Amino acid sequence: MSFGKNPFEAKALASEQKAIDAPDAIARTQAYREAAHLWDRAAGREKPGKRRAEYEANAERNRALADEPAEPSASAPAAAPKRDLN
Repeated sequence: MSFGKNPFEAKALASEQKAIDAPDAIARTQAYREAAHLWDRAAGREKPGKRRAEYEANAERNRALADEPAEPSASAPAAAPKRDLN
């Protein structure tokens, strides 16, 4: 571990990616809540200022994403239109 790095920032980003890749709504919600918790921990390690405010905003955003109702069209990418190759 190097000096000056906040280890919780990388963990929170990884948890956000896990939420994006989650196969179902329950796993996505848990991953977003974990990301919010990690952003709070990252904010706790920073001095008051721009980075701390950014981390706190990320935590709130992840909590809002966790509380959103699951919509199949929002979580799954839109299907590409099928082309007739004949």
